[in-house]
Amino acid sequence: MREQKQRRLPVVIASIAIQLCLGTVYIWSVFQNGIAQGIFSGRNADAALTFSLLLAVLGFGSIAGGRLQEVIGPRATVITGGVIAGIGFIAASFTSASFPWLLWLTYGVLGGFGMGFSYSTTITIAQKWYPEKKGLITGIIVSALGFGGVVFTPIVGAVIAHFDTGVAGSGELMALRVLGIIFIVVSLIGGYFIAAPPEDVLHGAVSGSGQGESLSPRQIMKDPRFYLLAGSLMLACMGGLMMIGFAKPIAIARGMAKTATVGVLAITLFNSIGRLFWGFISDKLGRKRTVILLLVVTAVLSLCVNLVTGYMIYVLIALIGFSYGGFLGTYPSFTSDLFGVKYNATNYGMVLIGFAVGALASSYIAGYFKDIAATDINLMFPAFIIASAAALLSILLVALIKTKNV
Repeated sequence: MREQKQRRLPVVIASIAIQLCLGTVYIWSVFQNGIAQGIFSGRNADAALTFSLLLAVLGFGSIAGGRLQEVIGPRATVITGGVIAGIGFIAASFTSASFPWLLWLTYGVLGGFGMGFSYSTTITIAQKWYPEKKGLITGIIVSALGFGGVVFTPIVGAVIAHFDTGVAGSGELMALRVLGIIFIVVSLIGGYFIAAPPEDVLHGAVSGSGQGESLSPRQIMKDPRFYLLAGSLMLACMGGLMMIGFAKPIAIARGMAKTATVGVLAITLFNSIGRLFWGFISDKLGRKRTVILLLVVTAVLSLCVNLVTGYMIYVLIALIGFSYGGFLGTYPSFTSDLFGVKYNATNYGMVLIGFAVGALASSYIAGYFKDIAATDINLMFPAFIIASAAALLSILLVALIKTKNV
């Protein structure tokens, strides 16, 4: 037992380091204004699509990574993912207003695909090493992703300022190049320590799922619970995704330009805390009850965006991030509880397709209303009304999922 604990600790540490790098996705609002002005001629919806494409493709990358790690192993899969994402970010730094679509292709498609390899694989490997504490260990791993935004926000801000040539977007593009290099280095080093557990531990993880034999990806496609789960995740995350993409612009529009970066830090920090906290709570309360509670909170918070003023906007941003993090800290375990842990890297990747659709929809909706709200941020409020309604509809879908104490 002691030897097993010693062997699994490096896996967790490496997974945390890799997820920290993946967390840079949640600081997109730091890039939003500069990229919108410098690359997309002020079109916020087009700039936000870059962020949402990455999140959308991440789901498909998770599916591919889950299948790939069954063939070449988790170590090679994680390293491959890191290199793909790193190359995507580096290539994105060469985008210009003459061919803005390159940012979608490189940052969005390549970056998301590579990140998906590492995202689902590190989560599932950690769950296999800790079958008795899936909610907690999942929370720890994915909270690192959320905390990555806290770590990298000041770093990226400094890089943007250092390389700003006075041309809109110049510093932001160079920051993407730096992040790409970091991805590759961390993935090469951290990936070396990623390994699957021995058969006895793996058997304990599978039998400890509480649902009998693990279901394969083909099998879950015939299970109505899969569609309810993916659909509920699609709707659940819309409010959080809207705020993540526009936390800084909203703060600026509220007259908080000098401290607007606090909004980014608030949502990334509490996104991280929420993943760990709600992952732990879901072990005690059950996944289904936890998700429903989070949906109720999200529906209420989304309706408060136009009610708060001054520094209270940062409190609201933090609370929305806290709830959003809860979804990402609970759904991986929810998926493995329902369908088993053996194929969870692929199965959860398939559930993330719902997240992908929600990411694309939320970016378009938020970007559309942000363009309308060019001079009056209150005009963006309909986007959050839609997010609130989506959370309420998600409650219905979750309630229909048949579970056994999850």
